[in-house]
Amino acid sequence: MIDFQAWAAALQQRMEGVLSDVLPQPSIAPQRLHQAMRYAVLGGGKRIRPLLAFAAGEVAGADPQRVDTAAAAVELIHAYSLVHDDLPCMDDDSLRRGKPTCHLEYDEATALLVGDSLQTLALQLLADRPLADAPAVQLEMVKILAVAAGSRGMAGGQAIDGESVGKTLSLPELEFMHIHKTGALIRASVQLGALCGKGLENGEMERLLHYAKCIGLAFQVVDDVLDAESTTATLGKTAGKDAEANKPTYVSILGANAARAFAADLHRDALQSLEVFGARAERLRQIADFIVKRQF
Repeated sequence: MIDFQAWAAALQQRMEGVLSDVLPQPSIAPQRLHQAMRYAVLGGGKRIRPLLAFAAGEVAGADPQRVDTAAAAVELIHAYSLVHDDLPCMDDDSLRRGKPTCHLEYDEATALLVGDSLQTLALQLLADRPLADAPAVQLEMVKILAVAAGSRGMAGGQAIDGESVGKTLSLPELEFMHIHKTGALIRASVQLGALCGKGLENGEMERLLHYAKCIGLAFQVVDDVLDAESTTATLGKTAGKDAEANKPTYVSILGANAARAFAADLHRDALQSLEVFGARAERLRQIADFIVKRQF
């Protein structure tokens, strides 16, 4: 087994090619919209969600070409969410992945359409290409991603986030928000990657989803600490935005040290849920390590 950094770098490069292929070419009308879609998706990002899809696919013995499509669909949803999140009506940010946000590089109307188009392209991919042996499983995969992106998932979490500005949330309330806002798409990444495989034994999908829930929360805890303590140059996006906007975060509720400890607890819980899989889940363990220990 090659080391994690080499594996992740190879998959990140692979996903760049897959995403470039599935996105409309910039010469196809409407050219400006297609250019903006490619600008928003290509050339940046850690591709955590595709890495999770491939790692879960390894647990389930999935064909990597099937996982390509599932991983691309999840990443397109993630990219759309970032484009919309950066708009003036949302977080009004100017920097994403070390370059100007989509609405500044193009314009607000184009950025809005970019998000709309990336979302529908993601669902089109899941419907277009063979991902599972049983049609019912593939239809379930479309539903999983749609729910994860919608009002009962990511968009709903973002709505709660907007309503919470200036308020003091309890820890359960903050967790509920992030289980939707950040966690829903992370859980979908793991679930879709596993469903590209040959099927899991009773209870195994539940163990994967528990892992994903823990890692999704840990991801947000670490993000909150990094936002509070890192620089804009390090993050590739504007640092300190949460405090400036008076948003409730794990740091504002727990303090930085307790937030780090909470992330460590979530990390241990995630790893325990993978014990049943043995060596098949090694990549999932490595991703958990990466998420929790990045730049702390």
